[in-house]
Amino acid sequence: MLDRRIRSDGAGHASHEDLVDHLVRSTPLQRGEAARVVLDVLAYFDESTEEFVRRRHRELQSKGLRNEEIFDRIAGELPHRAVAPPELSTRQLRRMIYG
Repeated sequence: MLDRRIRSDGAGHASHEDLVDHLVRSTPLQRGEAARVVLDVLAYFDESTEEFVRRRHRELQSKGLRNEEIFDRIAGELPHRAVAPPELSTRQLRRMIYG
């Protein structure tokens, strides 16, 4: 996960302060918790296709799934990412994992 910080815009305001304010107003989250949620969401959307494939492979492998099922599942999940990558073959997915 990225180590992002809510940065100052030069005028002393954090770049995502309005979103943090909205979360504090609209949820039971405290300010620090809301800031962490914003950072987690930003990190999630910053994840590259290769990082996503590697992370999901590890997660699914740890649940005992075999590669054939893992690659089918990952291929089905990729089009639903915020910025969907081009369709990848099983071979391309394997190369991301094993080089």
